[in-house]
Parts: sequence; C-alpha cells; structure tokens
Amino acid sequence: MSMDFSHELIIPNEDIPFKLFLFEGKDGNYRRAKHWHRSVEIFLVLEGALEFFINNVSFPLEAVDFMIVNSNEIHSIESPDPNTTIVVQIPVSCFSGYMKNDGYPVFSKQGEEENLRLAQLIVQIYQVYQNKELAYDLRVRSLFYELLYLLITCFMKAEEDQGNIRHKQNLDRLSRITSYMKKHYDQNITLESVADTFGFSPTYLSRMFKRYADVSYKSYLLDLRTEYGFREMMNTDHNLSEVALNNGFPDSRAFAKAFKKRYGCLPSDYRKWYSKTEK
Repeated sequence: MSMDFSHELIIPNEDIPFKLFLFEGKDGNYRRAKHWHRSVEIFLVLEGALEFFINNVSFPLEAVDFMIVNSNEIHSIESPDPNTTIVVQIPVSCFSGYMKNDGYPVFSKQGEEENLRLAQLIVQIYQVYQNKELAYDLRVRSLFYELLYLLITCFMKAEEDQGNIRHKQNLDRLSRITSYMKKHYDQNITLESVADTFGFSPTYLSRMFKRYADVSYKSYLLDLRTEYGFREMMNTDHNLSEVALNNGFPDSRAFAKAFKKRYGCLPSDYRKWYSKTEK
C-alpha cells in the first residue's frame, strides 16, 4: 500500500543530512504512542503546548521550549491542543567520532543562554530551508554543523553506564523487528509469524517487547495500525471501512474501537470536527 500523507508536512531530506519537519500532531487531539529510534530528536515548540513522556516521566512543553530525545529513549507525546512544533531528527552516526566504541550520545538541556542558542539555530535552519533561496542547501548544512558543534560541546553528557548501554543495544535489536512490522502492519502478522521470521520463540519475542519497550506486541501493533489509519483517514476521502481494511483491521468497528481508545472519540466524529475547523 502506497500513500502520500500530506498531513505530516514532512520535508524531504534528500538534499540535507538530517530530517526536518513539522510535528504531525499540529491540529491537536493527537497522541503519539510509545516508540523509540536510533536518531537523536529535538522537538522545538513555537506555539501551543505538548506533553512529553520519556520513560514514563512527564515533561510539559510550552512555547518557546524544546525537548531532546536521546537515541533509543522510549517516549510518547500528548498533543491535546493545536501547536506549531519543529522536529529535527539527527542520525546517531553524526556523533560517532565523539563517543567511545559502542557508546550512545546522551544530551540534556543546559543553561538559559545555551538553550536559547540551540532554539535560535533550529528556527534559522527551518526558515532557510522553507525559503529555498540560492544556495540554501549550503546555508542549511552550515547551520546544521553549527548545531552539531553546539550539541557536542555544550549539551553532550558523559558516557552512560553499562546497564543503559546494554538496554539500548537490546532496543536496537527490537528496532529491526519494529521496522519489519511497520512495513507489514497492514497484513496478518501475528506474534508467532514475526517471531518465526526473526528466529525467536513467540514467548521470547513477547518478553522482549514487555522488558525493553514496556509495551506488549499486540498493543504495539494495534497502535501502529491505528496511527496509520488516522493518517489515511485525514488525507484521503476513503470511507472508514476502506481505511480499516487498508490498515490491518478486520472491519470498521475494530478500527473505531482502537481509535476511540487512543484519541478519545470515534473516527467519524473526528473527521467531522476536522472538516469544520478547516473551513
């Protein structure tokens, strides 16, 4: 299934060495379920507010504030109200020359002056990329390397302890499995079939999800299908039965049940509300 999800407002990154986009929960009434990735991610809220959960700890964000999400850090996001949030995703390989072998870069917010400089750099990068004037890509890269320099010299913490590194290495292994699930979520992928694909027993794979991601295989897959269903519902005129079947649900009732659990309302009601706000 191939689809163009304009709702995410993702800026293609073929011409720059990182990802830059506006947060997909910009319209509010949105929740991003627990997930993780190898990239270092920075969320900069320009307008509105978000609530971050990192390892189940709440971090409310208001304008103008940012959150640094470290590599393989389990996080989720609540976006009840409209907001404008710039997201920068930096491949962990960008920091490889500044860590010990098998280490992971760890960043944390600093003093007011350093935090303001980081926020200003991200806004500059976004504005230059949006305007796309002559040689914009060179200017974006220049600002990006300045951002990397700032992160490494002012925001990087000392090496993590071995327990944290082992935990993140296990999340790396689990990431290969979740990447497979993201490619096949619309098919009938069971715990047993995925375990077999990767040479694990179903019990072992189930335990991996619970121990290292703090979520069950079934919940992760359901959240994945609901999220992709939400995107299709908002960016096409497909009816809800089509949306459900396209995203791995047996019928529209199952999709509606999962949608209501995650977003707090029925998909049909959300669609009506959204169409009114767009007029």
